[in-house]
Amino acid sequence: MAVRHRLIHKSPEAVWDVLCDAGRFEEWVVGTSRVEADEGRWPELGATLRYEITIGPVTLRNRTVVRRSEPNTALELEADSGALGTARIAMELRPWGEHTLLILDEHPLRGPGGALHNGLLDAALQVRHRAMLRRLARLCEAADERSRTPVGHPRGA
Repeated sequence: MAVRHRLIHKSPEAVWDVLCDAGRFEEWVVGTSRVEADEGRWPELGATLRYEITIGPVTLRNRTVVRRSEPNTALELEADSGALGTARIAMELRPWGEHTLLILDEHPLRGPGGALHNGLLDAALQVRHRAMLRRLARLCEAADERSRTPVGHPRGA
């Protein structure tokens, strides 16, 4: 299990606003590109995004579904990487004075990712999470300077 935290110099509401903006997903989730709404309204329970993630020469087409959504408090996602399996990604937003302590917890749930899970994989996730949290903090702390970016409408809408 890879757990990492970061103090973000914004309120939980401001951090939540960035997490709610599906159009900014690829700006803070390391390796993602071509994000598009799939089903529901992000980040409501059951809403999904589709996107590509590149790891070296390999490009995966992933789908992430919201499993828990408590505004300004918690967002839990299940990322489906197809043949590699699924992972739980939980973000807890704790008020810390005027700021937010964001705790990121990721671990495999199903498929080969769970069977191959080990300390080396956790170390790689820690490096990725450090970059992700740095990007997210930068977006949140600069949020006053930018407006929300729409992703589009879910398929079939």
